[in-house]
Amino acid sequence: MTPPEVRPAVVVTGASRGIGREIAKVAARDGGAVVLVARSAVDLAAAAADVRAAGGEPFPLALDLTAADAPMSLENFLAQNGLACDVLVNSAGYGMRGAATALPAADQVGIVDLNIRALTALTLHFLPGMVARKRGGVINLGSVASFVPGPYMALYYASKGFVRSFSTALHQELRRTGVTVTCVAPGPVATEFLERSGAGRARLFQYLPKISAQDVAEQAWRGFKAGRRLVVPGAVAKLAILTSALLPSAILLPLVGKLQRRGNDPCPCGSGRPFRKCHGATGLRRLRGCE
Repeated sequence: MTPPEVRPAVVVTGASRGIGREIAKVAARDGGAVVLVARSAVDLAAAAADVRAAGGEPFPLALDLTAADAPMSLENFLAQNGLACDVLVNSAGYGMRGAATALPAADQVGIVDLNIRALTALTLHFLPGMVARKRGGVINLGSVASFVPGPYMALYYASKGFVRSFSTALHQELRRTGVTVTCVAPGPVATEFLERSGAGRARLFQYLPKISAQDVAEQAWRGFKAGRRLVVPGAVAKLAILTSALLPSAILLPLVGKLQRRGNDPCPCGSGRPFRKCHGATGLRRLRGCE
């Protein structure tokens, strides 16, 4: 008996909104299967409708990617539907703005669990099959934040630094296998991420113009198809990367910290007072108790 044919699929995590949802719509234009992975079944239903309208065949899967068995649960879902992961898009992730000493530790560790551990687990789970088939690849959503440490968003910036380094190394390792690993590093994007993370209230993200999630998706897909190692959508992101490379850390780190901090944020000293009351309006004056 001939086994049923296994069809290639584009698997997109974080597919219910933002950049992930837009990449799923772009991938759907090829007319194949698009597996949509996120936690919310309701949001996935809307994303599935978008994929279908774009010409693809959607397969929504509500899944917590931080669960230890998430890669195998996804693998089983693919097998049940006669699919194999041809392209993996790791778009799921989150961040938090605020002092590391003031934000809940468990929520900060959750950034590592989703942005780093889950991304790594999925990538390592599906890459061997791609290499065996000599096709496909991985798109990892990084950020312009990966090029500099980020005071007051320390874990988010660090997680994106890992994503860029990990993706770049894999791209080099796999460059003769027919498999591509691409890191996408946009600047500020007009999505719900800015408000959910609190970053939208920081001056850094208020000053910088924002690119649309659709533009990021279009450039990410084209860059991946062209076999590129790194895609940096938007002129602002490219300028930010150049600036971060030219400025010494003694200037860059205080600047990033000041632009991301708000005066009513809890002071990192642990006093419980707002930052401006410990340090003054300029952030330069130190008062007793903030040592």
